[in-house]
Amino acid sequence: MLGWALALALTAPPPAKGPLTSDQFKALMHTVSEGWNEGNARKAADCFTEDAVYSEPPRKQLYRGRAQLYEFFGGASRPDPPMKMAWHHLVFDEATQVGAGEYTFEMNNRYHGVVMVRIRDGRIANWREYQYQSTLPFEEFAGENRF
Repeated sequence: MLGWALALALTAPPPAKGPLTSDQFKALMHTVSEGWNEGNARKAADCFTEDAVYSEPPRKQLYRGRAQLYEFFGGASRPDPPMKMAWHHLVFDEATQVGAGEYTFEMNNRYHGVVMVRIRDGRIANWREYQYQSTLPFEEFAGENRF
């Protein structure tokens, strides 16, 4: 029983004290993608604040709070098909605690996109994503402007 409790406690990094650094932001974003890739909704959801807002404008998706995100990310069961998330670029402004990431996400379809996030108390308070559905791998999708 102790091993299970310890594993549950270690699903997400503890929130940082004070503002995040660029390296801490990258680690947080990688924890989200690891949770999705592992089918571990708790690990991913724990990276968000209790009152987080997650959206895809204009009104395609809107989730409020860690509990809704946990269910959206698969809840207690692993999503089928599994989620696959890969970051291509992550950037972060330490002064404003706002960051962005370019990604490829696959589940029922493949999407290439960009997300804007705002950090509060070491966790993601706001997540706003813009994405395109595409069958192309990222290298072909980005084409001549890949970097």
